[in-house]
Amino acid sequence: MKMANTGDIAKGKRVQPPWSPPEGTDISTLRLYNSLTRTKEVFVPQKGNRVLWYCCGPTVYDASHMGHARSYISFDILRRILKNYFKYDVFYCMNITDIDDKIIKRARQNYLLEQYREKKPSASQILQDVLTARTPFKAKLAETTDPDKKQMLERLDAAVDAALGPLQVAVQSNTPGDTLQNHAQVLLEEAKDLLSDWLDCQFGSQVTENSIFSLLPKYWEGEYHKDMEALNVLPADVLTRVSEYVPEIVAFVKRIVDNGYGYESNGSVYFDTAKFDACPAHSYAKLVPEAVGDQKALQEGEGDLSISADRLSEKRSQNDFALWKASKPGEPSWDSPWGKGRPGWHIECSAMAGSILGESMDIHGGGFDLRFPHHDNELAQSEAYFENDHWVRYFLHTGHLTIAGCKMSKSLKNFITIKDALAKHTARQLRLAFLMHSWKDTLDYSNNTMESAIQYEKFINEFFLNVKDILRSPTDITGQFEKWEAEEIELNKSFYEKKTSVHEALCDNIDTRSALEEMRALVGQSNTYMAARRSAKLPPNRMLLESIALYLTDMLKTFGAIEGTEPIGFPVGGNGQNTDLESTVMPYLSVLSDFREEVRKIAREKKVTELLKLCDELRDDTLPELGVRLEDRDGLPTSVKLVDKETLLKEREEKKKMEDEKKKKKEEAARKKQEQEMAKLAKMKVKPNEMFRSETDKYSSFDETGFPTHDAEGKELSKGLTKKLRKLYEAQEKLYNEYLQLTQNGS
Repeated sequence: MKMANTGDIAKGKRVQPPWSPPEGTDISTLRLYNSLTRTKEVFVPQKGNRVLWYCCGPTVYDASHMGHARSYISFDILRRILKNYFKYDVFYCMNITDIDDKIIKRARQNYLLEQYREKKPSASQILQDVLTARTPFKAKLAETTDPDKKQMLERLDAAVDAALGPLQVAVQSNTPGDTLQNHAQVLLEEAKDLLSDWLDCQFGSQVTENSIFSLLPKYWEGEYHKDMEALNVLPADVLTRVSEYVPEIVAFVKRIVDNGYGYESNGSVYFDTAKFDACPAHSYAKLVPEAVGDQKALQEGEGDLSISADRLSEKRSQNDFALWKASKPGEPSWDSPWGKGRPGWHIECSAMAGSILGESMDIHGGGFDLRFPHHDNELAQSEAYFENDHWVRYFLHTGHLTIAGCKMSKSLKNFITIKDALAKHTARQLRLAFLMHSWKDTLDYSNNTMESAIQYEKFINEFFLNVKDILRSPTDITGQFEKWEAEEIELNKSFYEKKTSVHEALCDNIDTRSALEEMRALVGQSNTYMAARRSAKLPPNRMLLESIALYLTDMLKTFGAIEGTEPIGFPVGGNGQNTDLESTVMPYLSVLSDFREEVRKIAREKKVTELLKLCDELRDDTLPELGVRLEDRDGLPTSVKLVDKETLLKEREEKKKMEDEKKKKKEEAARKKQEQEMAKLAKMKVKPNEMFRSETDKYSSFDETGFPTHDAEGKELSKGLTKKLRKLYEAQEKLYNEYLQLTQNGS
């Protein structure tokens, strides 16, 4: 036999076959609705993973309201998602406007009204002053064309009118001192707005102390930060105040003038919109070009103290806007190359954002109503300063918040403060309400909106509580890894699909509404799976349910709807709870629950109803007061859940209400049944030969059995009617015979 050549063996050496690489699938990319193009654009940061973001902050002259919360919670959600979900390195800068026409006017008015109160004017003096102040107020009311503002002024006028009458009567009738003064104080309170306006017109120019203009914004800025902390809104990485950036603002204005886009006029400096727009490299009003020339919007942008005839005549064009305002008597002022003055409104954001973020930022955010003129003017003056056309790459604008369809506004005195909102609902519920709506569309703040958020929270929370209860079931280290059957494979497939759908929703302009709906559907599928396992008396797959609960918790943490370090579910124990309450108390509660279960078992066997009643009282009355819910289940161990005390007490109240209603319905049904039986018995007692005789308005003659033969007019009854009455007669005969049978039997 011939041996094989070693060279031949080498030639036939086996090698790895070609590798088949996967084709892959398209990956969703983040798109944001950019107000600069009015369409969704692929989000591409300018420098790698770094995102420079500037957001317009509050003008701090009054309490923050839910209209502000609409913007700040929405941007907090977007910021958290970009940072924690998409993993961008976000640098977030926000301003505080603490120099502004509104602040100056409000500070002066508050100061002058306080001085007026301190003088303790007589009732007749208050009456005279309010009547005097009402004349210019009435003129202002007559001139107002904006329907919302007119309605607000009319409400104010009606309140003043209602308070005027009693005081006028009291003054004329020489009412005793205390009653007179009470009427005067009521009027002073109702008329404080129009009175402070009148005082400001009279004496505003005499208010010269700069500290008067800084105390008001300092106080309200502090209140704003407290509100944001209560809403779980993250603080900005950098916070800039106008009052701290006046030198930078002056330098910014000077360079705009040097670049040929600004001009000085009577100590003020204005932006030359025509010159800027004529430059081939620039374009004015990029966001809302159709609003150019809207004098109402432009004047609102300039401020109440800056739209007098002399100020308007200083400008080359009505479209030009103030970069620097020469200060009038009664206004704070700073030194500048153009004399004593103060910053314009729009310039502050450009100078401060430019100082921190440089010549171009990735994202600029603000409310929808700031697009024109504020943001368009910011863009123009910034691009005039930096001589570029891309100061902002993506402009994001949050939608309005309305109450019953009306825009919420401080100036319209139509607002709910954040503190008032938090007195009714938790920060999480408010955030969920915002998450359930598109960040860029109008949101109506109503009972229906909040009820939807509350129900969503309750639905998700019940899932978390059920999963935690399953995970607490004892098992050894290997027992936690269970075999996957068809049901687990199907649920896991749905889990993956829902995660993909959530990702696609967030890539689509951060659509949290759709994301939350996908999460709700995932919980619904998980609940169906758990119920099926429970019905089959089989334990659900711990690892799979834990994975789903961990994912949902992580997403809600990403949205800012969950604080704390608990891996699964909403934190228990309230704010400021340093320890993990659940892990601390649950072992003791489990022992108590097991002991109660044994007691119930013995009590049922021995028929000791008193013990069973005590066990029910522990479940229904005692433990809910401590935030503990026990759920007794047939054939399964009692479920122990930690829930907010308020939630449990509300549940108990609703349960009692339902039981009371059920009892009431039962009693009502029993009463009706008794009434029907009594009516039937009363009817049974009537002898057939007497049933028609009482109806003399219908019949005039009867035969010997009491059956009617003629109607009331003496006419013989028709065959049809006779047939009908005969049936009734026979039915009564039957009833009466039944009655006789009952009486004979002694019933």
